[in-house]
Amino acid sequence: MRKPSLLERLRAKKRIQSMIVGVTWYTAETWAQVKTAAVDPERFENSFSEWETMAVSTRRELQRSGARALEFYIIPQELFDWCALNSKVNNAESRAEFVSEKLTVAHNS
Repeated sequence: MRKPSLLERLRAKKRIQSMIVGVTWYTAETWAQVKTAAVDPERFENSFSEWETMAVSTRRELQRSGARALEFYIIPQELFDWCALNSKVNNAESRAEFVSEKLTVAHNS
C-alpha cells in the first residue's frame, strides 16, 4: 500500500480541521433526567462525575485531532419531543442524531 502524498495529507488535515463535531453535554440534573428516561441506561456512566470526566477527555481528544468539538447541552424535554416527533426512542443513536441535527441547523443558519 502506498503512502499518502504530502498534498493528500494536507487535504485530509484541512478536512478534519473544518469538521464540527457535536459532543453531547449535560448538567447533573439533565444527565439524570435523560438517563432515567433512556431505553439504554447501561450506556451511561455510573455517575455524573464519571460521565463528566469521560466527556471532557473525549472533547479534548477530538480537539487534539483537529476537529472543532462543540458542547451541545441537551434539554431533556426537547430531546423527548424530538424522539416522539421522529418515532425514535431515547437511546445512544437517537441522542447522537438529535445533537447532530441541532448543530447542523445552528451552523447552517
